[in-house]
Amino acid sequence: MSAREVILGRLRAALDDRPERPEVPRDYRPAGSVAVDFDLLVDRLADYRATVHRCADADVARVVDDVLGGRQVVVPPGLPRHWLPDSVTAVPDDGLSAGRIATLDGVVTAAAVAVVETGTIVLDGSPDQGRRIITLLPDVHVCVLRADQVVATVPDALGRIDPHRPLTWISGPSATSDIELDRVEGVHGPRNLHVIITV
Repeated sequence: MSAREVILGRLRAALDDRPERPEVPRDYRPAGSVAVDFDLLVDRLADYRATVHRCADADVARVVDDVLGGRQVVVPPGLPRHWLPDSVTAVPDDGLSAGRIATLDGVVTAAAVAVVETGTIVLDGSPDQGRRIITLLPDVHVCVLRADQVVATVPDALGRIDPHRPLTWISGPSATSDIELDRVEGVHGPRNLHVIITV
C-alpha cells in the first residue's frame, strides 16, 4: 500500500462518523411584513448623527440654502434643478477629477431607497445620484429622499434595487472609532450628512 493510499484511507475513516448536516431554516421575514414608521427612521438617522429635515418637495431648495448657501457643490447630472437655490454654485459632475471634487464644499443627491429598520440610505448611481466618488470626497452630503422611497426592512429594500448597480449603503456620516476608541468623523466620506425627507 502506497503512502497516498494510507493517507486517503485515514481521511475516509475520519469522515465516516461525521454528523449529517442539519437543514438550515429559510423562514426569513418576508418583504412587506412590517409597516413603514417615518419617526423611527428619523430616530435612527439622528442616532447615526445625521441631521434630518422634513419638508415639501417645493421647500427642498430652502433647506439646501440653509445647509450649503453661498458654497460650491457638486451635483449629479440628473438632479432636479428646482432642489438647488440660487445661493449655491452648482458644479455638474461631468467626469470631474477626484482633486476637483475634493475642493468642493458639498454634494446634493437623491437616493434609491431608505431602510427604517437600519437607518440606512442606499444610492445606486442613477443619474440623480451620480458616481460614488462625488458622495465620498466633499465634507457635506445633502441627500433628498422621497417618502415613497422609504421601506421598513432590508428585504423590502433588496426588492427595490438592482444588485448589478454600484450600490452605496449609507448609515450616517463617515465615522471610525479605530483611533484610541474615539469616534472620528469624515475619515472615508463626508463628516456631515443631511437627509431631507420630502412629504
